[in-house]
Amino acid sequence: MIARLLFAATAVLTVAATPLSPAQRFGKLYHDVQMRRLFPDGKTFADAVPKRPDSRIVAAYRVCKCGTDATLRRFVLANFTLPEAPITRPQPCRSLTEHIDQLWSQLTRTTTTVPAGSSALTLPRRYVVPGGRFREMYYWDSWFSMLGLPTARRQDLVEDMVVDFGSLIDRYGHIPNGTRTYYLSRSQPPFFYLIAGMSRDAATLATLTRQLRAEHAYWMQGAATLVPGHESARVVRLPDGALLNRYWDDRADARDESYREDTELANTTPGRPRAELMRDLRAAAESGWDFSSRWLADGRSLATIRTTRLVPVDLNSLMVGMEQAIAANCRVLQDMPCATSFTARVEARTQAIRRHLWNGRFFADYDLDTGQPNAVATAAMTFPLFTGVATADQARATARAFAPFVGEGGVRTTLTASGQQWDDPNGWAPLQWIAIQGLRRYGEQALAARIRTAWLATVTREYDASGKLLEKYDVVERRPGGGGEYPNQDGFGWTNGVTRALLAEKPDSGR
Repeated sequence: MIARLLFAATAVLTVAATPLSPAQRFGKLYHDVQMRRLFPDGKTFADAVPKRPDSRIVAAYRVCKCGTDATLRRFVLANFTLPEAPITRPQPCRSLTEHIDQLWSQLTRTTTTVPAGSSALTLPRRYVVPGGRFREMYYWDSWFSMLGLPTARRQDLVEDMVVDFGSLIDRYGHIPNGTRTYYLSRSQPPFFYLIAGMSRDAATLATLTRQLRAEHAYWMQGAATLVPGHESARVVRLPDGALLNRYWDDRADARDESYREDTELANTTPGRPRAELMRDLRAAAESGWDFSSRWLADGRSLATIRTTRLVPVDLNSLMVGMEQAIAANCRVLQDMPCATSFTARVEARTQAIRRHLWNGRFFADYDLDTGQPNAVATAAMTFPLFTGVATADQARATARAFAPFVGEGGVRTTLTASGQQWDDPNGWAPLQWIAIQGLRRYGEQALAARIRTAWLATVTREYDASGKLLEKYDVVERRPGGGGEYPNQDGFGWTNGVTRALLAEKPDSGR
């Protein structure tokens, strides 16, 4: 039996060829539709389904007299089926908990097959979408959404989503940002070890461990030959030999879903290499913090984005969590070489984070150009507490530095009001959860309790006012959040999951 488990845990994956994205397939047509803003949301055309083979559409466009927006729109409508706008279903007044529980069925999708030419990726089981314009399964969103499923007695949906995420690793060698072809060139913060840990099916341990090791290999690609002081894709080796990770994207062109915004930014930033700018925009999308002053050289202008020059504290903390999970699984599977190897990785990365991503007051991103951790604080500082990386002294100091982030409405993302959506005054469900659990882990119960109470008050206040749960909130004024490339979205997966999990806690439990 053990031999069979070991084989399943170490079998080599055959990774599918990466399909082209809509921008790559349709070239000038895609460019023209997006740059002429035929649709207010660039994601609309990225998600459109062609009605006939690409080659025939491209050939027809070459001879199309589509000089006006009206003629171009007629061409698009004749050749593509556009995604349907999300439907808002009024619900009878009910408690917040009841409302969240009835939303799971509304946000559940199945795409075992997709139309020919669709940018959507198939998945073998059911899954939960965030809501609004986000019609597909997203990576880091999903774990926070899934937090609310067990309390709603929906372990069946948890198991389905675990299988779905594993299937993406089996096919593509990693979990993409979302289940669209245009997301395949990047991933997102690696929460699969926690997603897999939600499964109650012990028989899947070997399979999940194999998939975790494949995901780890994706993030570490190029590490084996990397010399001190150099970087390669998602890995960096610091001058002292410490091996850490950064966010990246395998493409360096405009994002399909934000094609016009990226292109216009590049066109108005002539002093910067276009590919470098595009890569940094895409890398920020891989981080999930798209966009934030955290990534901006001047803290204000998107033209100064430099994501790939930073070694993020959240990413590397999650990598420790992944490596811990692999080591623990391998011990259960009696694969001691694996367990020993990953235990050593945990220790090395933990020491590197404590040394290089600690600025003496709190945890921060390491700047590859200055060779120092940043002095600017962000809510990412609580990730080393969440994964247990911090020393007791570092945790106490971080809690002190973090206190200004906590207001009447919850945790602010940064203390910088840049107008970007991952900045002050916006608060996001995932960062509330990470902070609460990280602070609790190190005995900072009072601050964790303040965050929990403040966040639930914000969500409840908006629900009582509008009957909605939103993607993000202004936690200073306790109202809907703003900023970003699209309007605030209703739904909303990770707000539902985090809020439901916090509501299910006993007030005196501390967890």
